[in-house]
Amino acid sequence: MTNKGSNESIWDQFHGPNMGYIEEQYELFLEDPESVDPSLRSIFDEHGAPEWMSTGTAPQVGSQGISDQDVTKVSTAMKLVEAIRRHGHLEADIYPVGRKKNRYSALVDPKTYGLTEADLRTIPAKWLWKNAPSNVKNGLDVVHSLKEIYSGKISYEFYHVHDDEEREWLQQNVEAEKFKASPSAEQKKELLKSLAEVEGFEQFLGKTFVGQKRFSIEGLDIMVPMINQMINEANNDAVEHVMMGMAHRGRLNVLANVLGKPYDKIFSEFHHSPDKELIPSEGSTGINYGWTGDVKYHFGADRDVKGNNEKSTRVTLAHNPSHLEFVNPVVEGYTRAAQDDRSNKGYSKHNPDNGFSILIHGDAAFIGEGVVAETLNLSRLKGYQTGGTIHIIGNNLVGFTTNNMDGRSTTYASDLAKGFEIPVIHVNADDPEACLTAVRFVYEYRKKFHKDILIDLVGYRRYGHNEMDEPRSTQPYLYQDIDQHESVLHVYAEQLKQEGVLTDEEFAQVKEDASNHYKSVYDSMREEDDEPEEVVVPEAVTNGLDKIETAVPLDTLKSLNEDMLKRPEGFAVFKKLERILKKRGKGLDDGNKVDWALGEALAFASILKDGTPIRITGQDSERGTFAHRHAVLHDVETEETYSPLHGLEGVEASFDIYNSPLSEAGVLGFEYGYSVQSPETLVFWEAQFGDFANTGQVILDQFIAAGRAKWGQKSNMVLLLPHGYEGQGPEHSSARLERYLQLSAENNWTVANVTSSAQYFHLLRRQAAIGGKDSARPLVVMTPKSLLRNQRVAAEHKEFTEGKFKPVLEQPGLGSKKTKVKRVVLGSGKVMVELADAIEAADDNLDWLHVLRVEQIYPFPAKEVAEILASYKNVEEIVWLQEEPKNAGSWDYVKEELYEIAKDKESIHYIGRPRRSSPAVGEPNVHKSEQSRIINETLSKGGDSK
Repeated sequence: MTNKGSNESIWDQFHGPNMGYIEEQYELFLEDPESVDPSLRSIFDEHGAPEWMSTGTAPQVGSQGISDQDVTKVSTAMKLVEAIRRHGHLEADIYPVGRKKNRYSALVDPKTYGLTEADLRTIPAKWLWKNAPSNVKNGLDVVHSLKEIYSGKISYEFYHVHDDEEREWLQQNVEAEKFKASPSAEQKKELLKSLAEVEGFEQFLGKTFVGQKRFSIEGLDIMVPMINQMINEANNDAVEHVMMGMAHRGRLNVLANVLGKPYDKIFSEFHHSPDKELIPSEGSTGINYGWTGDVKYHFGADRDVKGNNEKSTRVTLAHNPSHLEFVNPVVEGYTRAAQDDRSNKGYSKHNPDNGFSILIHGDAAFIGEGVVAETLNLSRLKGYQTGGTIHIIGNNLVGFTTNNMDGRSTTYASDLAKGFEIPVIHVNADDPEACLTAVRFVYEYRKKFHKDILIDLVGYRRYGHNEMDEPRSTQPYLYQDIDQHESVLHVYAEQLKQEGVLTDEEFAQVKEDASNHYKSVYDSMREEDDEPEEVVVPEAVTNGLDKIETAVPLDTLKSLNEDMLKRPEGFAVFKKLERILKKRGKGLDDGNKVDWALGEALAFASILKDGTPIRITGQDSERGTFAHRHAVLHDVETEETYSPLHGLEGVEASFDIYNSPLSEAGVLGFEYGYSVQSPETLVFWEAQFGDFANTGQVILDQFIAAGRAKWGQKSNMVLLLPHGYEGQGPEHSSARLERYLQLSAENNWTVANVTSSAQYFHLLRRQAAIGGKDSARPLVVMTPKSLLRNQRVAAEHKEFTEGKFKPVLEQPGLGSKKTKVKRVVLGSGKVMVELADAIEAADDNLDWLHVLRVEQIYPFPAKEVAEILASYKNVEEIVWLQEEPKNAGSWDYVKEELYEIAKDKESIHYIGRPRRSSPAVGEPNVHKSEQSRIINETLSKGGDSK
């Protein structure tokens, strides 16, 4: 390169960082002279390239060289650019209303870094932004462009993501604006029409059903088009399932305009005449109400969406109580069940592309409720991962009446997600196109990385917590702003008018069409004058399960037992454990007995043999908290794992077993959701100690116990709750049996406390048999601790090959002289085994005593108990024995049943611990003394604990 002009000093004014800028501009000049600034173009035309480009040498450091000041400016500008990427969200225009609308952050202000606009102009863009667009020439352009990207109506937080590939993908796609929505004029009109339908629905409900709760979506209207866009993306990719969970805000609108629930059904529910179909009718959306029902904004629905590829995507909105975020793990359980292929031996095959979940959170609830963190923690665990969940925080800036500063200790409601390295996109709900950009972004991220991602959709709440609530007394400034603020429909319409896409007449027609549509549906509805329907429990639920055959031939059991002793070649098990397992191999031989662990293993194996998949999780379920199960073996040399239940011959059903995180509410909800979505699978959740199940009480109360009565939602999941008073203190004794009995009604589940390995075997096989049937119901089992190795619970093999589960067992060796029996003792669980030990050791004649073990407490086997008592004509008293305090355990439930059976012919007494506020004593010696007293009173004539 040579200079054209004679005045070489023209380039002297350019030094330091400016030299790179000149080189860059000259290269652009050679390619396209018109792309270069006219002032530079004239210099290049006259003088050609600078001398240092032709010689390959730059001026020496000095008055014309690179100064320390120049280097400092460049490095400082780099810090500014990086700060915009990291902190640009702090002054992003994401708040449509409120005091934060016009935010400022010194972290992204050039003045904070001592930089002027002139300084930034001297720095070539490529020095600060490697992938800067061609129209970005210098540092000032870089700052302005990146602020538009990171501090506009949409902004991003992803620097907490540690994976380099992910972070690079995020940065590149954010800064290239790859997923920026660029709808055509027609698409913009369709989006406007969708917003009109959302707003029109809410306004129609508000005018027609004045004063009734609907939990309006207004202020977050764009959420409905966003969800529909996600479903369309899923349908285009032939995704089979989209599972959704959300609380009550906006739920009716989502049911109507996403799930396609007929408008007339929604309107009828405001007239207090809900459609209580037990079986969906022809053409129904799949809404399946239970017999007692629920309020209209708690119901879910299903819908098949067909796209251009002729394949359908099943969209499911989960039923949800008012406990807000507790639906999250339930939906994750739905999703995992939809993704798993359980038709193979071994672990089920998990395909995260079969479906995904969308969880819609409240801003106050997301940061405030612990079950959210429990659910987020499941997202990357092998037993629970669902290949990434798309989270949306419906951020209406207030929780009921509580302001942000009282509801969280973080800048954003979404900050909890950052602890799990979940990228966050904040977006202004008043910018529909930015919101659709966010949708495309999160969908593509989830598809590529199979990880969670979150949209913080920042809007507002047009009314109070519900339409009867007055928010202006608690948020006066905010609601003054909201009252003066146009809805997103009008904001977007104004934008389209300015763009020349929409006329005033067209907009008026769009609104009128939406309003007329809802009115015409309502006017066409027939007025119902019928009396309210009587609550009727379906016959399949009221029927018992006593006719189910559960015996298994001995040769089948022996074959299964042999298969469970096989190992992969070279697999070395811990020697002590190997001896235990080999002993199991002889459990079915004549003269031997089957203990609890082997009885459970044979139940699992035979259920799998029948073609029923099994899933079991809990904090220590692979080994078992009390080291009895050993369903997963560990090679002592390689630490590889192997499950004996994966080696069964002729089995084509999966066996999934996972140790869970230290979580009850989240994991319990997940397993319940899995059991609902996959009714043919026998799903177990095992508590480490039954005492700890109370931290999942919301799932028990709102979903497992009442889900079918409220929503028609069937589950046959099994809860294994270790229970028994053994001197281990208040938190290691009681699974709170009384709470499950308090929740028992309408045959909603079975509550059992069995004392025999054979009883446990038959109970589990019976439970597997009702999977997917109308008679399905959950099973709650008070499982043993010390009894796991007690020979009194071991059973001979004939008890497995004959018979079935018996809700009542009679104590052998007692009651043979029926006319002499004066006292009949009933009870359940471990204390009855201890009583058997005491009876065997007793020197006294006990022909005045008979003992019945109630193995199934609910439904109470009143018929069986009455038939046994009828054969003892001289009984004077019936005693209920328990080791729990009087205000706990079964007493308060069973006493009414016993009074009904006795009908004043016999007196009813209680023997056990007195009423206590704590479930058990902490001192082992006191425990032993109490336990001894209880047994002694039971075996003493006239013994009675008041």
